[in-house]
Amino acid sequence: MKNDALIITELRGGIAWVTINRPDKLNALSAAVVTELREKVTELEANDEVRVIVLRGAGKTFSVGYDIAEGIEKGVSSAEDWHNALTRNVDLSMAVWACTKPTIAAVDGWCLAGACELAMACDMIIASDRSHFGEPEIRFGSGPVTLLMPFLIGQKKTNELLLTGDVVSAEAAEAMGLINHVVPATELEETVDKLAKKIAMTPAVTLRLTKLALTRAYEAMGLRQAVTANLDVVSILNSAYSPEKAEFGERVKSHGLREALNWRDSRYGSL
Repeated sequence: MKNDALIITELRGGIAWVTINRPDKLNALSAAVVTELREKVTELEANDEVRVIVLRGAGKTFSVGYDIAEGIEKGVSSAEDWHNALTRNVDLSMAVWACTKPTIAAVDGWCLAGACELAMACDMIIASDRSHFGEPEIRFGSGPVTLLMPFLIGQKKTNELLLTGDVVSAEAAEAMGLINHVVPATELEETVDKLAKKIAMTPAVTLRLTKLALTRAYEAMGLRQAVTANLDVVSILNSAYSPEKAEFGERVKSHGLREALNWRDSRYGSL
């Protein structure tokens, strides 16, 4: 029987498996998904039976990121409107980032834009060998919403990925330190389950305080300040006019998102 819930949660012992359930939309992060997922993370963090939280996508895609078509349809345009909308997105990523329970992203397939940021907010990322990562939103006049990448892979690689919008393979992502491990797609769930169970064996108070120490260490380096500052800048960026952005929006309305994305990427060559 088909499950129409946007977020599906399965508790396996002390492990909470949370699935983004929009496979027909490649698990795009609509406003409703973002809101429900944020509420679910808060709920699981307060559940004493949960020791580890795993995030994944239904089907063969983790997520292609925030729902572009929804934003265009709603006509979000002013910097203030964008700031309100993007604040919700940042709140989700930072809730995962600051969660006192260890979090693992189980990534299969595409992990792009806001979904890449969501995965980066997790403590660990395990990916299948058919996965791809990146933030290509610069190619249609947007920018990274939750600026976490510089703290994961450093300045030069971050500059390259965010200024080109390039998408990289799981193997390349592992080599640059963006993710932890790459495994065959058929072994992804088993590998994540094994890792989650190993983590869950540690006393809960030890996990909580260790996670707190790690979070504070990165925030002492300026992570949260950078994320907050970027939110203001990206709100202005998203509201700024460019001919390319206008063309992209018109193509979404007249021909659909897939054709618009093909047009966008054809200008840059193959991903």
